[in-house]
Amino acid sequence: MNFTISKEELINGLQAVQNIVSSRTTLPILSNVLLRAEGDRLELTATDLDVTVTCTVEAKVNASGATTVPVKKLFSIIRELASTEIEIEVDEKHVSSIRAGASFYKINGLSSDEFPPLPKFKDDKKVILPQATVKGMMKKTAFAISNDESRYVLNGIFLSLKDHKMTLVATDGRRLALVDEEVEVSESSQGEFIVPAKTVNELNRLLQDKGDLEIRYSENQASFMLKDEKGFPVLIISKLIEGNYPNYRQVIPSEAKERIALGREEFLHALRRAEIITSEKSNSVKLAFGNNNLAITANSPEVGEARESIAINYKGKEMAIAFNPKYLIDPLTALTNDEVFIELIDELSPGVLKINGPFLYVVMPMRLT
Repeated sequence: MNFTISKEELINGLQAVQNIVSSRTTLPILSNVLLRAEGDRLELTATDLDVTVTCTVEAKVNASGATTVPVKKLFSIIRELASTEIEIEVDEKHVSSIRAGASFYKINGLSSDEFPPLPKFKDDKKVILPQATVKGMMKKTAFAISNDESRYVLNGIFLSLKDHKMTLVATDGRRLALVDEEVEVSESSQGEFIVPAKTVNELNRLLQDKGDLEIRYSENQASFMLKDEKGFPVLIISKLIEGNYPNYRQVIPSEAKERIALGREEFLHALRRAEIITSEKSNSVKLAFGNNNLAITANSPEVGEARESIAINYKGKEMAIAFNPKYLIDPLTALTNDEVFIELIDELSPGVLKINGPFLYVVMPMRLT
């Protein structure tokens, strides 16, 4: 196997795949990247058995073949090379010789036969949509994923493809983020599954503002193929979280007593400032709605107190409700709308954050002190 490649192409390929490789693996092959050279391209694949990422880049292949190389070592060498063009040659013992200008390196690898094979997916469970759409939807929900491993079904995003809609839901039991978009879903492609947080993180990292995303899924795995204009795809294959996602619809309040419009930026910055005064013991901020005014206060005996005042259009009855400020800051940071709406029933019922668009966020209140 022998190929020549630009430093930039190889760096791009390695950066796309190396993130999921764990430094603490008991199987040496899982520390390696699979390199497959053929035609005018080099395919790079890395896996931790739960998530697999494959990326294709341009290369001049003189002799096709496949091998595996320790990915962190390879990346560290390539990144530091001065030359912009690199030649890699692999012998029958899977030793890779790297030549670049005045630099020469040899790295011991392992046979490509030891690398776990990629699963195949049928064509019947498939949907194609713009990467930018999914990127936006993930950004609006991923922050609410639970990291409590005892409730493993919540350790990912619930993805539903039904009724010409794609719905994403994430919850940690104290808050819930939901977003949906209209998409073309054939009868056979309808279904629901839970995408693990690690895969969501990879998608958030790799999704672009251009190009399409092709989603395929089976009973326990899903594949996400990111296609760009150059025609070189990035493929993410993931195991799915097994189990039934809770009925999230039942926690969404049916109707609100008050719906208040707020400037997102102003509200966000006031909450960020007030949050500074909170502590682990008293980590709540109080929102008091009065005549055309929202007072945001935080009081922590060991730190001090904060008061913020925002002019709003409000004529309803006076109402105060307390929230963990992080649970309001997260969605406000993820959104880009100028205006948000907070819907309230009373001080003990969940608050709902909405925008003029397909997004909904439910957050449990805290006890007023």
